[in-house]
Amino acid sequence: MTTDSKPISDQMLIDGEWCGALSGDRIEVENPARRTIIATVPRARTEDVDAAVRAADKAFEQWRKVAPRDRGKLLHEIAVVLESQIEEMAQAIASETGNAIRTQARPEATAAADIFRYFSGLASELKGEQIPVGDNMLSYSRREPIGVVGAIIPWNAPVLLAALKIAPALCAGNTMVLKTAEDAPLGVLLLARACNEVLPRGTLNVLCGYGHECGAALAEHPQVRKLSFTGSTNVGKSIMRAAADRIAPVSLELGGKSPSIVFPDANEDWVVDGIVSAMRFTRQSQSCTAGSRLLLHDDIFEPFLEKLAAKTAALKMGDPLDEATDMGALINKKQYDKVCNYIDEGLSLPGARLITGGKPDSEGPFSKGYYTRPTIFADASNDWRLAREEIFGPVLVAIRWRDEDEVIKMANDSHYGLAAFVWSRDIGQALRTAHQVEAGWVQVNQGIGQLPGQSYGGVKQSGLGREYSLESMLDSFTHKKSVTVKLDIPNPTSQNKPNT
Repeated sequence: MTTDSKPISDQMLIDGEWCGALSGDRIEVENPARRTIIATVPRARTEDVDAAVRAADKAFEQWRKVAPRDRGKLLHEIAVVLESQIEEMAQAIASETGNAIRTQARPEATAAADIFRYFSGLASELKGEQIPVGDNMLSYSRREPIGVVGAIIPWNAPVLLAALKIAPALCAGNTMVLKTAEDAPLGVLLLARACNEVLPRGTLNVLCGYGHECGAALAEHPQVRKLSFTGSTNVGKSIMRAAADRIAPVSLELGGKSPSIVFPDANEDWVVDGIVSAMRFTRQSQSCTAGSRLLLHDDIFEPFLEKLAAKTAALKMGDPLDEATDMGALINKKQYDKVCNYIDEGLSLPGARLITGGKPDSEGPFSKGYYTRPTIFADASNDWRLAREEIFGPVLVAIRWRDEDEVIKMANDSHYGLAAFVWSRDIGQALRTAHQVEAGWVQVNQGIGQLPGQSYGGVKQSGLGREYSLESMLDSFTHKKSVTVKLDIPNPTSQNKPNT
């Protein structure tokens, strides 16, 4: 591994101040497209987590008293700052994640600003209900903040996912300690700088560190009243166990092995484009919503795959900072090796047919980074490991089906249930399928990303809770308190009046 001559250093945010870890230790951040070190960040441990949580707990007493509309105004100011820094943010995201700047990094930076603007307008919706129980009694509910929120995010879309935790939590009156992913902290630290320009000190604290040192300490801290986690299912289970010891609520957005169901009337170019989008190839398929199980009707199986292979092969792989690049590099060597192992398994399976892609280059310019081409295996079985496990890389398996009931069973034969995609010109058929698929987020005839206002989250082992919407803010970041008032209090003068 080579190292850039002038690596960038940065700090983490605790109680409004930029600081290093108490130990002085740091973590190197790698550019996955070049395998070079581009930055170092602090390596937070238990003592740093404790300092951040105590700062957030102290700030909570005042932040919760700020009028909701005023909190919304501050979030709007953050959105304005973020919009002015989109290019700087996009450069950081592309450099640390390997995601192409045009297709992924810039849209992510823009979406983060949009999220803050969206939730800034929802501050006035933090309202309860009045329950009619009679004229002599007033019964109503209040939405109140929970307290210190501990948030942990992954590396695949770090800035967007950070925004999706920070904006609704703070809008609702909570304070936060957020742990960045050790592989991609730089964009989130830029986001934290924008927030720190506007927010009272201690309201948002951002730590850098490893999961077993920093993330675990945050999940187990007794003053953290709520945990919000996005990442793998296995780590999500450990977060739930840590929260169970003190009965803390959790929100979990976890893994997926999403089906993309194509009916025989959908053998068209726009559907092929949609499959490419749903598979998130331009994000190297490092997405929990990737439609990585292509359930393709037997009548159109071969011609559809022919068009899909041509479309994916035309994607331009290259330097994430190049505007011409469609698809960048995987995040790190661990993920690269994992994806390559799945490809090797597919190549060795009896009956498996490689349609496009395959092993990455062992020499040439792409061998200098963690580059992997879009890979499609045909004639797959829904029982194969490639069809059951989340690869988190650009490996798609195409599976034949003939009967509608059969394909629903195949789609639901998974311990995941995050996303699904349905493709058909028969809208009745498509909606019937969408309603039967076990997934928290289903798209019909499109494969785009989530939009603010939509309820997004999974079922089964894909998680608990929702993001992106007003209801997610209310359900995930507030308590509902019921207050009942007796109105017909007896008059003390008439009670004490002597008999005559």
